[in-house]
Amino acid sequence: MKTINFRTKKPVTADDWVQSVSAPPEQTTPTPAVSMKRLTIDVSEDLHTRVKLECTRRKLKIADVVRDLLEREFPAS
Repeated sequence: MKTINFRTKKPVTADDWVQSVSAPPEQTTPTPAVSMKRLTIDVSEDLHTRVKLECTRRKLKIADVVRDLLEREFPAS
């Protein structure tokens, strides 16, 4: 009987893990011109629901809305 090993090499950092995951071609976004870093925040369930519903209604991605908010709050000097 043939044995198959499903173990993969564990990424060293979270950034390595994010970069190692590939989305299906129809969901792949263009590579940004600048290096990106992941930001994780905790929000209340109520706030998350409101943001998600409104982004869905406007056909926007939450990440894009949050990036725009951060750019307006912290403009480049």
